[in-house]
Amino acid sequence: MSNYPQESPASRGQQPLPLYMQIKDALREEIRGGGLQQHERIPSESELGKRYGVSRITVRRALSDLENEQLIFRIAGKGAFVAKPRPLQKTERLQGFGEAMQPLGITVANRVVSIVSIAAPDEIAKRLQVPEGSPLTEIRRVRLANGSPISFDVTYVRRVLGDRLAREDLATRDIFLIIENDYATPLGYADMIVDAISSDAALARQLGVTVGAPILRCERLTWTDAGEPIDFEYLYYRNNAFRYQLRARRN
Repeated sequence: MSNYPQESPASRGQQPLPLYMQIKDALREEIRGGGLQQHERIPSESELGKRYGVSRITVRRALSDLENEQLIFRIAGKGAFVAKPRPLQKTERLQGFGEAMQPLGITVANRVVSIVSIAAPDEIAKRLQVPEGSPLTEIRRVRLANGSPISFDVTYVRRVLGDRLAREDLATRDIFLIIENDYATPLGYADMIVDAISSDAALARQLGVTVGAPILRCERLTWTDAGEPIDFEYLYYRNNAFRYQLRARRN
C-alpha cells in the first residue's frame, strides 16, 4: 500500500494537514471502506510508522484519535483492533427502537425492569398535560441490540394506557407499534432534547458501563396525530451506541 496522501495539500494551495491527521484520515477511510474488517487487528505502531515514514509518536496520536472516535479499541499487550460499527439512526422519521434497528439486521430484545404506578411529578405532569399527582404508569426497560445493552428507557404514560401496556409483550414489541397497530392511535411527532451526562451507579449497572462513564440522554415527548401528548421518556444511551443522521433545512 502506498503512503498517504499521494498529493500534498500544499501543492493545491492549501495548508497541509498535520501528519497524524493524514494517517488518521487514511486509516478511517480504510476501516469505513472495508479494507480493515470488524475485530481485525490494526498494524502495529512500528509497522504503521514504516508504512507512512513517520515516528511512533505520530502514529500513536493518530490511533488515539481513532480510539476517541470509537472506530478502534485496544487490548493491552495485543494491540489495536477495528471496533464494531455503530448503527446509524436517522432522526427525520419518528421510529421505535425495534423499527429503527430491524432494517439494519440487528436483533432487538427488551428486558423489562419494572412497571409501576406513580403519582405524576410536577415536571412530567407538565409534559403530559395532566395535573400534578395524577396516576401515571412508569415503565423501565433495558434495550438490547444483538444481546448487548444499548439503552435504558424510562417511559411515562397515563395510567389508563399504562394498564393496557402492562398486559402486552413488552420484551419483544415496541410501545409505538402497540399504540398505533393494536390501539389504533396514530402518532404524529416527537419533541426531543439531547444532552450528555455521566452515568451514576444505577445507570452503570443497567448499561454495563463504569460509574462516571459518558452517557447520551434523550428526553422525548411523543404526540398523537391529533395533537395529544401520549408518551414521555428519558432514554439513556451508551456513548458508543449510535451515530445519528440529521437533516436541517434552511426554511
